[in-house]
Amino acid sequence: MKAILTMTLAILAGLATRDVFAAAPESQLQGTWTLVAADRLLPDGRRVDDYGASPTGRLIIDAHGRYSLQIFKSERPRFGADDKALGTADEFASAVLGSSTHYGTIAVNAQPHTLIFRIEAASFPNWEGRNQERDYTLADGILTYRVPPRPDGAIPISVWKKLD
Repeated sequence: MKAILTMTLAILAGLATRDVFAAAPESQLQGTWTLVAADRLLPDGRRVDDYGASPTGRLIIDAHGRYSLQIFKSERPRFGADDKALGTADEFASAVLGSSTHYGTIAVNAQPHTLIFRIEAASFPNWEGRNQERDYTLADGILTYRVPPRPDGAIPISVWKKLD
């Protein structure tokens, strides 16, 4: 009887693990991704650019779940001086508001289909040491996720295309 119970538990554990790994595309996330879109979904339902008409970005995820993410607004003006310490208030504001960068580890929660970014460091220091969950879809080499709503109700949406 003990052998049957042990075998049954092993089978159930195997099935549970199989379902988690079948639903969780960790291996599909590994690699290098390029930004396709960085938009905002407004409370009225309109979808608008968040980082300009042609944002650029890179998301790299390794086999251990470590990631590095950068998003940049293409239309950021260059600083007048060739020394970033000499930037004007407007140049600093444009540089900060025109970029979003962070790194840490990423995990997949198969149910309810969320990515969990465990942020170690970020260009926005308030995110450091926090976890952020993001609803996502992954199909045909395109990763799309929604960032939690901002105070104004807008929901940032990032779309990435796998390069490798």
